[in-house]
Amino acid sequence: MLAVRRTVLLSIPVNMLLGIASVLVAWQSGQIRTGLIWFGASSAVNLLRIALCRWPLSRSSQPGGYRNWSVDQHLRRQWILSLASGAVWSLIPVLCAGYTSPQTLFYMTVVCGVTAGAVTHSFAYARIPICFITLPLLSGVGCLVYAGGFDKYCLSLTVLLYLAALIRFSREGEALVRESSRLKYQATTLSQSLEVARHQATEVAEEMRYRASHDALTGLLNRSGFLDEARRRLQGDASGLCLMLLDLDGFKLINDAFGHREGDNVLVGVAGRLRQSLPQSFTVARLGGDEFAVLFTIDSTSRPEALAATLIAATAAPFSALDKGRVGVSIGICKPPESDIDDMLVYADAALYAAKRGGRNRYYVFDDELRAQLEMRRDVERDLSKALAADALEVWYQPILAQGGRTLDSFEALVRWDHPKLGWIPPADLIAVASLSGLSEPLMRFILKDVCGMMQTLQAMGLPHIRVAMNVSPREMAQLAVDELILAKLKKLDLSSQQLEIEITEETAMDIHAIQGKLAALSAAGVRIAIDDFGVGYSSLGALRQLHVNRVKIDRSFVSGISRSDENQALVQAILNLGRSFKLDVVAEGVETAEDLATLQQLGCPAMQGYLLGRPKPKHEAIEWITRLRPPEAPYAAGMPGPELRVATSPFVEVSDDTPTLQ
Repeated sequence: MLAVRRTVLLSIPVNMLLGIASVLVAWQSGQIRTGLIWFGASSAVNLLRIALCRWPLSRSSQPGGYRNWSVDQHLRRQWILSLASGAVWSLIPVLCAGYTSPQTLFYMTVVCGVTAGAVTHSFAYARIPICFITLPLLSGVGCLVYAGGFDKYCLSLTVLLYLAALIRFSREGEALVRESSRLKYQATTLSQSLEVARHQATEVAEEMRYRASHDALTGLLNRSGFLDEARRRLQGDASGLCLMLLDLDGFKLINDAFGHREGDNVLVGVAGRLRQSLPQSFTVARLGGDEFAVLFTIDSTSRPEALAATLIAATAAPFSALDKGRVGVSIGICKPPESDIDDMLVYADAALYAAKRGGRNRYYVFDDELRAQLEMRRDVERDLSKALAADALEVWYQPILAQGGRTLDSFEALVRWDHPKLGWIPPADLIAVASLSGLSEPLMRFILKDVCGMMQTLQAMGLPHIRVAMNVSPREMAQLAVDELILAKLKKLDLSSQQLEIEITEETAMDIHAIQGKLAALSAAGVRIAIDDFGVGYSSLGALRQLHVNRVKIDRSFVSGISRSDENQALVQAILNLGRSFKLDVVAEGVETAEDLATLQQLGCPAMQGYLLGRPKPKHEAIEWITRLRPPEAPYAAGMPGPELRVATSPFVEVSDDTPTLQ
């Protein structure tokens, strides 16, 4: 539309100048009055065309504004006025007696010029020049034909050819303009689309970057975003940088009791409390689950211990849908001068679990003791698989004595490893590292193999009634098909399942649904089930029955010093009464003094275990010890119980100085 207006405005001045020239010629020929009338009509039409070109396409339709016209309406008015202008120019013959006066050549030249100019200037929209040129040229043809004569006829044909050519040029010009406009429009549209796409891509990329670095639930940084931010801060001034890891206490119980929606509400609430309790300069993140992280620079106003106490108090405040004290938090702190975020996470995590071992709503600062434990675990984790492959581990056996500590009842198998650098590794650390390293099954197979070997030896010695107990950790019970492994091994070696006892902790027994099927299969096959460290957990009486428990072992914390503690005596007596009521064997662990032994005997404890009665021994020493206990020429017949192995008058067992004192 803009091109049409521009071309019309360019052609009108030429039109008016040629009109003035025509008036002058008319004046000279004595046709001044007719020429002025003609020029007035032409000028009026031209002024209307100019006004139309100035008319806005879109203006307010409110009072005082212009009426809105569409592009099509504008174009229609343009070609109508062009036709009107052409009609005025078709009256030129009036000024020259129908192209017969001496001025005919001038007027025909003017008409041809103005029509050619109209086509040249109005290439954007062919209908406008066609409407203008058609009437003037046809009027000329009509006058020539009317005048008659061969030359006039030839001239009229020439004018018709001229008209056809102009019409053809107009259409071709319009087509070129339209194609050019189309390509320009497409290019513009494509450019705009590319700009929109680029803008959208930028927004999507920003959104993806945000989502990749932020937790969708709480809006805090996620693990990835936190690590990026931590590394950025460590690349700058890392002095004084401190890391806190926070883990909610009791969160699993909230999910189980109130549902995951309420659990999510708690996570969002905790995130909000962290933001409110900490300055904006602190980096706060949710690493996953119910674990959060805080990274900050220590100064006079941000002491880690004081901040930890503040966060513990903020988290412990009641939530609207939960009772007071339902949610707590444990915090592990890694203080400077650590400068690697991966190490800081490991150290803070170790401190976090040290805090959890101490109870709810506590914090712990990573120290040299934890550092030594971590280094030990790293060495153990690195070397454990090689040690298992080389049979470098050992299984030692600690006796369990019955009849008040007077006769041998069974052995408990305890894994040992004399690490070439660290020395003897505590069994708990060994089992924990095996689980974290994915070596739980190889370790269990190693222990089971040795235990089965001990059972074969006892059978060969005529002592099949002496059972061997092996411990199964909570992780092993949850992760491995313990029942299938054990029963397949016993079947392969043709061993009696009644000679094997499986010890699990109360922690394992609490998750009945996860282990009941496995323990039921073992119990149905004749394997005995024992609960280790009984009294420190929360296993119910119903759980003892559902799990087919045969024996409970009183935790050493209630046995050690029992001779001086009325409370422990009362608790042990209650467990003994429970055992008699449920027909469970009861074993007291950790008997280390003669006074405690005497107290347990007075309470009527049937079986005991501890350093006073017998330390853990390598397999060959345990066999030698049994041999010393056996009465001379003790007979044994298949299917009959073996001889009773009575401990000598003194229950003390001598051990060499190099025997490790690990339980």
